[in-house]
Amino acid sequence: MSEQKQPDMIIIGAGPAGLSAAQYAARAGLSAHVFEEMAPGGQTLIVDELENYPGYDDPVSGYDLAVKFANQAEKFGAVIHYAAIDSVEHREDGMFEVKTPDGEFIVPVVIVATGAKRRELGVPGEKEYQGKGVSYCATCDGPFFKEKKILVVGGGDSACGESLFLSKITSHVVVVHRKERFRAQRGIVGLMEHDEHIERRMLHTVNRIEGDTKRVTSVNFHDIAQNRDYSEAFDAVFIFVGALPRTQLVPFAETDESGYIKTDGRMRTSVPGLYAVGDVRDTPFRQVVTAASDGAIAAHDAAEYIDELHGRTYV
Repeated sequence: MSEQKQPDMIIIGAGPAGLSAAQYAARAGLSAHVFEEMAPGGQTLIVDELENYPGYDDPVSGYDLAVKFANQAEKFGAVIHYAAIDSVEHREDGMFEVKTPDGEFIVPVVIVATGAKRRELGVPGEKEYQGKGVSYCATCDGPFFKEKKILVVGGGDSACGESLFLSKITSHVVVVHRKERFRAQRGIVGLMEHDEHIERRMLHTVNRIEGDTKRVTSVNFHDIAQNRDYSEAFDAVFIFVGALPRTQLVPFAETDESGYIKTDGRMRTSVPGLYAVGDVRDTPFRQVVTAASDGAIAAHDAAEYIDELHGRTYV
């Protein structure tokens, strides 16, 4: 690919954050190329009904929203490649060398929107009932289970914090953890202990999630302390056992203790010209709407960064 045909930026990942960045970059007159190894949408693809995205009176499926994101980005001129990135190298001259199955690109800006791969329990029934009672986002799916019996699996900040959110939706939340004590912050655990809607069961693991093919109906547990298995009826299972941010392509970017890429308020990382948006960055709130916001902010700042590189300034 000749130098004059090089895009202004490469965006890695076509979830809400990446596609929002592509749309705003293209609208700013920049050449934005998006690389997605699967299908556009990211984690929204597993959301059956999204009821809290602004502008929709009725719930919209994650798939439909993803298609709209992709179509809108392409309408403004963004180019979407359905291929994986092979490697990203930060050169001495400050440019990024991005190798892909569709060619090699030399660009001043890379926006990382690779997301985070959630940890799964890996038990029978988990995959079968995703979107049918098995969820990894209380804010997204909790409201569908008002006054239903909900199981939360996990012992960290996410599990304990989300159980508090769910306890406002239903009066029966059960939290199970495989160890003797929660690893969450003391303050969060204290709030759980004083919440009459939350039942805590330590030294418990999940053997399998059961259902009637349409929805979750029960969960089979192993009680480690008593060395026994038993089943109990549940309407939903919310799993919070951690996530793995997908940062392998940019090991030169600074990360926090959990492996998420550190950014400032403009989505800038420790490397000039490298931005991180959505679930891959260190953010306290992970939603479709915040991911889209991240992408827009990154594209706006990237446009200014590129202008500065070209010596263009505006009063």
